[in-house]
Amino acid sequence: MTKSYASVCFSHGKESGPWGTKIKEMAAISENLGFAVESIDYRRIKDPDERVAKLLAWRSGFSGRVILVGSSMGAYVAAVAAEKLAVDGLFLLAPAISIPGFGKVLTPQIKTENSAIIHGWEDEIIPASLIIDFARKQNLTLHLLPGDHRLMEVLPAVLDIFSSFLVNLKTAWSKG
Repeated sequence: MTKSYASVCFSHGKESGPWGTKIKEMAAISENLGFAVESIDYRRIKDPDERVAKLLAWRSGFSGRVILVGSSMGAYVAAVAAEKLAVDGLFLLAPAISIPGFGKVLTPQIKTENSAIIHGWEDEIIPASLIIDFARKQNLTLHLLPGDHRLMEVLPAVLDIFSSFLVNLKTAWSKG
């Protein structure tokens, strides 16, 4: 049995579910690298801040290293949760942040050094300019890809970046 370095916890978007295509692919990568995987089901919760509360409740019952991964509304959920508690990694896809009127927290403050954002240049829901500004102000790693909000047409690149992110975390942890 492979040693689990940490748990990767996925938060899906508003129109998705806990085991959508991106999450399944990213979960397989996580498991192949020795990480445990969790994907929280938010489908009955429409309010983004209620989703944050559900993620915080999950984290309160879990011990060990945790990497939060979120897409769209799920990225908002992961980022806001990471602002309120210690996480070992944060990976955001097309984050629904910096949008006035969406959620209680306009601009989450990212506390973990181990973070990355992937966003599509052609995102029709969240303009790339908002995410560029968000990442710049907090000195966050940002990958801009030639994709739309769903990032499906650039999924191979997303998966490569995610895999590298996890490998880099494992390497850093083994040295520390």
